Amino acid sequence: MKDDIAARRTPFSTHWGTYYAETRNGKLHDVHDWTGDPDPAVIGPGLIDMIDHPTRIRAPMVRESFLRDGPSGDRTRRGKERFVEVTWDEALDLAAGELGRVRDTFGNAAIYGGSYGWASAGRFHHAQSHVHRFLNMLGGYTASISNYSYAAANAIAPHIVGSMRTLICDGATSWPVIAEHSELIVAFGGLARKNAQITSGGVGRHVLRESLVQARANGASFINVSPLRTDIIPEVEAEWLAPRPNTDTALMLGLAYTLLEDGLHDQAFLDRCTVGWDVFHAYLIGQSDGVPKDADWAAAITEIDADTIRALARRMAGARTMITVAWSLQRADHGEQPIWMAVVLAAMLGQIGLPGGGFGIGYASENGIGNSVLPFQFPSVPQGQNAVRTAIPVARVADMLLNPGAAYDFNGEARTYPDIRAVYWTGGNPFHHHQDLGRLVRALHRPECVIVNEIWWTPLARHADIVFPVTTMLEREDLAMTHWEPLIVAMRKAIEPFEGARTDYDIFSGLAERLGLHETYTEGRSAEEWVEHLWNQTRQRAAESGFTLPTLAELREAEMIELPPNPEEPILLADFVCDPAAHPLGTPSGKIEIHSSKIAGFGYDDCPGHPVWLEPVEWLGAEVGERLHLISNQPRTRLHSQFDPGRVSAASKINGREPAMMHPDDAARRGISDGDTIRLESARGACFAGVILSEDVRPGVLQLSTGAWFDPVDEDGATGPTCAHGNVNVLTRDSGTSRLGQGCAAQSTLVSVSPAVAPPPVRAFVPPEIVARQTSDD
Repeated sequence: MKDDIAARRTPFSTHWGTYYAETRNGKLHDVHDWTGDPDPAVIGPGLIDMIDHPTRIRAPMVRESFLRDGPSGDRTRRGKERFVEVTWDEALDLAAGELGRVRDTFGNAAIYGGSYGWASAGRFHHAQSHVHRFLNMLGGYTASISNYSYAAANAIAPHIVGSMRTLICDGATSWPVIAEHSELIVAFGGLARKNAQITSGGVGRHVLRESLVQARANGASFINVSPLRTDIIPEVEAEWLAPRPNTDTALMLGLAYTLLEDGLHDQAFLDRCTVGWDVFHAYLIGQSDGVPKDADWAAAITEIDADTIRALARRMAGARTMITVAWSLQRADHGEQPIWMAVVLAAMLGQIGLPGGGFGIGYASENGIGNSVLPFQFPSVPQGQNAVRTAIPVARVADMLLNPGAAYDFNGEARTYPDIRAVYWTGGNPFHHHQDLGRLVRALHRPECVIVNEIWWTPLARHADIVFPVTTMLEREDLAMTHWEPLIVAMRKAIEPFEGARTDYDIFSGLAERLGLHETYTEGRSAEEWVEHLWNQTRQRAAESGFTLPTLAELREAEMIELPPNPEEPILLADFVCDPAAHPLGTPSGKIEIHSSKIAGFGYDDCPGHPVWLEPVEWLGAEVGERLHLISNQPRTRLHSQFDPGRVSAASKINGREPAMMHPDDAARRGISDGDTIRLESARGACFAGVILSEDVRPGVLQLSTGAWFDPVDEDGATGPTCAHGNVNVLTRDSGTSRLGQGCAAQSTLVSVSPAVAPPPVRAFVPPEIVARQTSDD
């Protein structure tokens, strides 16, 4: 009876779903999916084990030799050394002193503010906002530009069609329109349900499955263009085309040539809505380089039959066709090209701006893209102005740390890397996002001080000098509200903070106080007063938009509410196509740029003035020997690396290691059986994984998801670091997509695969050794 009385259910939101936390006697007992979600993510229960997991950081920690020697000590010990538990006052004093020293000695540009924004779906307790706000109050910092998800697309989109975020993502043709009007959906990179589990800022209803099923019920056909059959749900009975990875641009060129050859392209649309067709046309037919990009040419590159390419082009011209491109395609060498070519192919069909036609970039890459929600801008924690103008493309962080003062090109600008002396990272784990982890580890040896706010002993926390323990979303009050979701959730504090954990806001408030910035940073508000302030701003904006929201007390009583529906279903570029002169795009010409004079003027050989086929550095068309093409995609059982030690992710492991999928024919040639432990090696490093044999992966390809916690071991004769647990980023290439986008090129990687001989034990979830604070009497 006491347990029943003490049990309660508390609402909370995550980047992968909305839940109720069931607590009993002050402890988390279970999590329950929100009943309004038709297709809940599998990730949710992974939280249950993590609140008091052995990897939870219980108090402020300082790396042992850093505490003794300060920034002049041996920085190569990061990631290997013991930590010392210290008091909050000592840790805050030490961190504030280091930040003040670096600022005063080297200037604010010597501080890198790293964060990736996925720590919490809460609107106030948003780690990225707080570290940037704090560092701006300190005088500024070197920032990062764009993201690992779609940096190449983000860079090229404004040149060719318009803003990636505000136009292509927010303005994407809605799923209801696609379901009603699309007759053929050609999905380059697929429409993976596992990726659509997430939306930055929180998820209410997962809509991908029901949208695809409805489209199929209305008669739409699907083409899944991917090395993985599983990149689309089986219910839609998609046809599977599995080209060589990284050859989608060549496939699209072959389709385009067939449209031109058969007279199926819409010349009137090209003349009215685009610029640069004549230059691209000369390339397509081979006039400019002597190589016609016909279906036979494309077949030799893609290994898709030429007749199949011709037949698909004719089907696309004969139906209302939606071309979708997953973000994964542009995370490769020359990743800008498939994005650009998809827009050109859609323009040739002349269906852009029509219901169910045209193109989309990122459908199913996040749940929010294609949601039909009221266009409403929620307030957020103000970050202030950064007085430092220095910023780097986010995927070039190791380059920056390793090469201070070096020159590089980015999006038409000649830039120089700053000399970073201090790194402050919150709310993210670069050992999931970044490539070539051996190189990243060497890069993290360079700064004089690394400070991290973290909940668990992630690989980044282990490589820090000062670690502040942070609360989880269940240990504080917040609000979940994002413009891609109609659901607003009053996130309630379900349990007390774990041991010595504090919120990011409390941590930065403590640092700000020591640096004379407390009033500036807090504006005199407590965390609860900030939550109420943000909600009052939300209510004011709602009133200005013509609808009413409840008070904070009423919202908390209701637990969650939904915004009014959007009175219009978005159709990408519909206004522009209707009247290009009245509704010009944000491109230099105001039209879709098939050839960009601006990009051509940059003189980049890795991203010329129109879409082209360029060979990747590593791909199956090269002399590969027995190597396989590695697909390092997003995991199904967690968001990035979050909750990797939890029960959902743990259940997917094989022999305690990250699962890798390979074709039975590739396995047989290597003496590998289903369930074996295998060793993967590239020119950069090696890792061990458990193997799943499946015909759902193209021969010549091996799939290993990102996000396994880095577990380095010493291995004789290895080309680089070896991960016992299966972190794929020890294998992938740390190279920019091109000088234009400088995005992540992880998907252009070849690996050797063999049966594992005496694989090392997995220790990814064993915390570092913690030693007691030495006193003068010891």
